[in-house]
Amino acid sequence: MRDLANILAIYEGSNGDATIALYNDLRELGVAGVVGLELFRAQKASARAKVYRGGGFRGRAYDKKQWAMDNLCRALAEVGSLRWGWKIDPAQEFHRWVLYVDLPNGQVSFHTSSRGEGPDYPGDWDGARNISPQRICRYCADLFQQNKGD
Repeated sequence: MRDLANILAIYEGSNGDATIALYNDLRELGVAGVVGLELFRAQKASARAKVYRGGGFRGRAYDKKQWAMDNLCRALAEVGSLRWGWKIDPAQEFHRWVLYVDLPNGQVSFHTSSRGEGPDYPGDWDGARNISPQRICRYCADLFQQNKGD
């Protein structure tokens, strides 16, 4: 059984085997689990890219983030129960496009240089900074809680 503490520890850690095991467990939850998986992967890649220096690791992390965002858009279109979409952030010069996802526990967002597939986002940024990792991990933990009897 996955709980919030376990998921946060995997997010904050660097254990590839634990991360892959979490992804496999999320995948077993169906399309909602795939949404959780790709949210987690995009957020973790984004966080890693911001701390990497040189050696190509930063670029690979951003590539992984973009790949996860593309997968996420397909899963969001399939799940159909979450409000999400794209909007321009006029305060940004290069990474102007923002993918917003309204999770049951709050909004998460990802900046990127080009718009992906999906609808326009009808809302606005909620103004909360540095909270997406916790919201994503909570969303994943809630998915496991909802499916524990299955």
